[in-house]
Formats: sequence, structure tokens, C-alpha cells
Amino acid sequence: MSDALPLHGLLVLDFSQFLAGPSAALRFADMGATVIKVERPVNGDLCRQLYISDLEIDGDSTLFHTINRNKRSYAADLKDPADLDKVRQLIVRADVMIENFRPGVMERIGLDYESVRQINPRLVYGSVTGYGRIGPWVELPGQDLLAQSRSGLVWLTGDASQGPVPIGLALADILTGAHLVQGLLACLVRRSVSGKGGRVEVSLLESALDFQFEVLTTHLNDGGKLPQRSDVNGAHAYLGAPYGIYVTLDGHLALAMGRLDKLAGALDCPALTPYFAQDRWFADRDVIKRILADHLVHQSTQYWMDRLVPVDYWCAPVMTWPELLAHEGFKVLDMLQDVVRANGASVRTTRCPIRIDGARSESVLGSPKVGEHNDWVERTYLQPN
Repeated sequence: MSDALPLHGLLVLDFSQFLAGPSAALRFADMGATVIKVERPVNGDLCRQLYISDLEIDGDSTLFHTINRNKRSYAADLKDPADLDKVRQLIVRADVMIENFRPGVMERIGLDYESVRQINPRLVYGSVTGYGRIGPWVELPGQDLLAQSRSGLVWLTGDASQGPVPIGLALADILTGAHLVQGLLACLVRRSVSGKGGRVEVSLLESALDFQFEVLTTHLNDGGKLPQRSDVNGAHAYLGAPYGIYVTLDGHLALAMGRLDKLAGALDCPALTPYFAQDRWFADRDVIKRILADHLVHQSTQYWMDRLVPVDYWCAPVMTWPELLAHEGFKVLDMLQDVVRANGASVRTTRCPIRIDGARSESVLGSPKVGEHNDWVERTYLQPN
């Protein structure tokens, strides 16, 4: 299968740590590229010890296993001249290089873009920073929660009474990784025409801002009004009723946008009648949502689904992971796989969400041990042709 994947034959050097850069390199690996993770000897990527729970598998965090599958590890001390020379030889052979050191670090090592393009003009070079390469925040740590907070994103989630609420995922990291992939692929396409490489720069803050492009554009054009979250079942600061998640007799029901008269009819809720005019859906948002909350709590989620789905009102049950994993709608997607290390250690994880020509890539190679592939890398890429 790997020979048929669109990026087969490309060599990617992943110098990055944590999430944003490694997630971009992961996607290249999923698409068929050979990805070599260049990391410090002994301890390797700090993400190996970055735990999102107390679960550890074969000496590394589940986070590391998840985001570094299907890569090879090459341990190199970039402060050691001999190791640095070998890394430069790898760069000569590479198509893509990814790094996420703080601005100035790669320049001091001699592996910044201006330096490496001299030895490989076809190289496509990707850099991840927290807040860009200029300005007062350059030296500050680029971390997901910090980027969410500086971007204003935390004022869009939750109810008005809650204060700032972060999204409970490393959203800025993963978005930044996706933007990096887009830029790198664009430069690879350009290289196929011009023969020249290029540099792609992304930052956590800019990706978090881009994620908010709809609501931030509204703010920029409505006189600078601040987002107003609902006091009742907040789900989107800029959308009117009934948008939100509601408690039912046995669980929760998500209601998206739609005509209030259609919703009232399906739910047999005449108390909503005075609010059918669209201009009331935001002006009286909390009143409408309180009416719905009081009404929906008396019947089960499925009871309401059976009334809303036939009239094509946009809704969904709020599912737990066990409920999702047991459902046929999830099973048919074939989103899970077991990845296995050379020593037999196995991790159950997700698969690449992208299908190419109707097939999803197989990437069953588990994340590498530190320096596990040094011999293979040197035999394959550092021996004289």
C-alpha cells in the first residue's frame, strides 16, 4: 500500500517536538513519505514524557505514541560536530525539513533555512513558532493553552457566567500542524515546476486566529462589539437560539440552527410561538433556550430524536466514547488501528482520516525508541552512492 500513496519517495526530517510539528510530520508519514525523527540521544523528544494521563506504554506517553507512529528515530547531538555533519548529509538528501525551536536556535546551530538551502536548494523547510518571528512575544513559550488565551478564543466557549473557557484539546497545536502541512505541500507543488524549495512559517497564535475568522470578522465590522455568550446552554457566542446542548430525561440533546416554528411543532412546544420571528432568536436567546430546557428535560433523548429527524431538524444525541465506539455509524468508518513497535509493544489508536483513491493508508509501525533506526538511516542515506 505504501508504494501507492501519493507522498511515497519523499524524505521528511522531523526536528520538532511536542505536537504541532510532529503532527504535520505524522500526516506526511500517513501519506507515504519516509519520516525520520531527529531527536537528542538518550531522552529524545520531550513529548515522550508529556503525559495527558497516568498511562504509560513501553516507557513512553500515549501522546508520543499517538503522534509519532510510522516514523524512524535518528538520535543526534546537534552540538557534536560529528553528529551535526551526519545531519547535514541527511538534509542534502531530504525533501522536507520541519523544526519548532524558538527563533534563533537553528541559526546558532547552523541549520536555519538560509544555511541549509545552500546545501540543498530543493529543500522545503517548515518552521513552527508560538507567536511568529518578530514582536514582543518572540521569546515567550509557545504552548497551546497560552496561545488559546492570547488569541481570545477562550471567550467563545461556555456560558456567560463562566469566565474564559479553553477548548479541552490541544486545538492550536493541531490546527497549526494542519496549516504547516498545507504550506509544505504547496511548496512541494511549486518545486515540481520551478525546481526550487522554499520556507513555510506558521505559528500557534496565527492558526488560532485563523480558526476564528468568521467571528473575528464580525467583530471587526460591527463596531467592535465583544462576543456575547448565552447564559443558558452556551454553544456559540454569535448564534441565536436554539443553538446549544440540552439535558433530557436520560442524557443530552444537541440542537443546531433551524426554524423555530419547525422546532416548536416537532417538539409540541407552543410556548415558543411568540418567538418565531427570526430577529427574536438572538434578542431573546436566553428566554427561548430556557423554555426549551424546561421542555426537553421531561422526555428521553431518543424520544426527541424520533420527532426531530423526520422533519429534518438538525440535531444529534450527545454520545460518550463507549456509546460512539459501539455504534455502527462509527464502526463502518474503520478509524481504529493497532500500531506495533519492533519489540512487540502495541498501541490501539486512530488512523489517518484521509482516503486516497477510496483507500485509507496503513501505518501500523509504532512510534520509535530513541535512536532505534540510527543504523538503518546511516546505511540508507549516509553511505556513498
